This record gives sequence, structure tokens and C-alpha cells, in this order.
Amino acid sequence: MKSIVAAKKKNSRRYGDNLWGDSNSPFNKRSYGPGQHGQRKKKITDYGQQLIAKQKLKVYYGNISEKQFHKYYEEAIRRTGDSAENLVGLLESRLDNLVYKAKFASTVFAARQFVNHGHVTVNGKKVNIPSYMVKAGDVIEVREKSKQLACVLASIESQSRDFPEYLEVDAKKLTAKYTFVPKFEDIPYAAVMEPNLVVEYYSR
Repeated sequence: MKSIVAAKKKNSRRYGDNLWGDSNSPFNKRSYGPGQHGQRKKKITDYGQQLIAKQKLKVYYGNISEKQFHKYYEEAIRRTGDSAENLVGLLESRLDNLVYKAKFASTVFAARQFVNHGHVTVNGKKVNIPSYMVKAGDVIEVREKSKQLACVLASIESQSRDFPEYLEVDAKKLTAKYTFVPKFEDIPYAAVMEPNLVVEYYSR
């Protein structure tokens, strides 16, 4: 747990933003990075802005590998419609992300471990692949033997996060129905995310 918390703080410091909306983040009080040089403003190139946007989105969803993240981009541009919207829809449909958003785990990193260890079912079948793509209408549930885990109970009872509107969560049964694939405006990002710049980065 300590390593997960440390990783979250490290990534928030790296990008100078409160990526997950932590209530005790120093970035709630200041818009600059830590240290004596934290208030210096450096001019960032278009490429630099695109790179930062990509890294922030990758980290937000659990520090996804570059290879896997690029595959999401390729699928996003293959589909009809807005590529940036398609990209966030794919990322948001990951099982580990939805386990986190349903508050079955306290962080997206903990959610990945939780899925890996076989604590979750989708439509009644055990799934231990964090990147599993959940479809609209699917029901995620914590397995019966895992419902009394202290970490699960503490997370579901936490008041620090709300459930997104595209998840119907039963906190007592520890189930969550994925009602629809969200658009960018539906996703409760704590920090500014710019998936359009991510698409620009890869399409250079």
C-alpha cells in the first residue's frame, strides 16, 4: 500500500497536477511544482504539450505501457467518430479502471492488483485480466469470498469519491453495472486531460 501511495505522489509531482483528486495533495493549494524552482515557468513546445498530455493519461489509467497505450490509439482511430472520444472510451472500459471507479479498490493501481488476484467477476465469470474490455450492460462483482476484505470495505465506504453516472453500483452487494461507454465530458477527471493532444502526438 505504501508503495502505491508513493507512486501516486511521485506521478502527481512529476506532472505538477493532482491527477486523482487526492484531498491532501499539495497541488490543491498551489499550481506550481515543489522545490525552489517550482514557480519558474518554462515555455513548452507543441510537441512537449502533446507528450505531457499522453503521459498524464497513461499514468492516470495505471501507468499503462507504451505498447498497450499505442494499441488503444490505433483502435481509436480505426473506429468511426471522434478519435479522442474513442480513446477515452476505450481506456475507461478497462476492467481495472471500472473496479476503481466503482470504489471496490482505493486506487487504480490497487484495482489492477485486485483483478490480477482473481477477486472480480464479469457477468458471473472470474476475470483476472486488468485490461479486459468491459462492454455496456456488463455487470462487475466482487467475488463472494472477497467481499469481507478490509481493503474493499474501507474503499466502498470512503466519501472521498463519487460514483460516475455510467456505473450503477450496489454498495451492499458490491456489484456495478456498466450502463454506457462515457464521453469525455462524462468522466470525472480530477486534473485537466487533453486526449485530443494525445491523438495529435501519435498522428505526427
